[in-house]
Amino acid sequence: MSRLTRRSTHNHTQPTSPMLGRPRQFVPAEALRDALEVFWEKGYQATSLDDLTAAMHLSRSSFYACFGSKHAVLMAAVELYADELFARLEAMASSMPALEAVHAVLAAIAAVDAGRRGCFFVNCVTELAPHDAALAAFGQRHVARIGKLVVGLLERAGFTPELAQTRAAALLALVIGTITLRKAGLPAPELLTILNQAQLLLADTTSSI
Repeated sequence: MSRLTRRSTHNHTQPTSPMLGRPRQFVPAEALRDALEVFWEKGYQATSLDDLTAAMHLSRSSFYACFGSKHAVLMAAVELYADELFARLEAMASSMPALEAVHAVLAAIAAVDAGRRGCFFVNCVTELAPHDAALAAFGQRHVARIGKLVVGLLERAGFTPELAQTRAAALLALVIGTITLRKAGLPAPELLTILNQAQLLLADTTSSI
């Protein structure tokens, strides 16, 4: 009888014990996206470590072990955002006629932000680049690779290399300025008027090729 009792007790507890206290599975990419949303909503300076650990579902010790610092998380989030945007732009560039792709790329850059939050990349560069060398350097590389993509499309459309360079720089400056104005609250009709200047600039140039 005692042997039966011990066996019964053992069979009752064994299946449940491995599940007790099982931690939530940690996925770094998901945690990074959570951090990105916090930075995007509040800005870097206004985001506290408590904000990040709560959003990422991490203790402070796990946060430091996984990411190292608040700034390291920001850099990883900016790179994630920029890389995903650039992948979208490359897909457009390879699937459309050249001039159509230029318009689509510019529209995508201008529309990546929803509402008043602005573009996450532009927000970070505006807030931090003047006193953050690492972010400033990454920002320059990101803008340069987008510029190179647009230059390639313009050359494919028949622009000379020199003209493609100057037009790409002007178009990107116009679009980035539009993103900044959107965050500042400029009404949508006025933003569309500004964006249409990019099309006019491109049309004037193509008519003279």
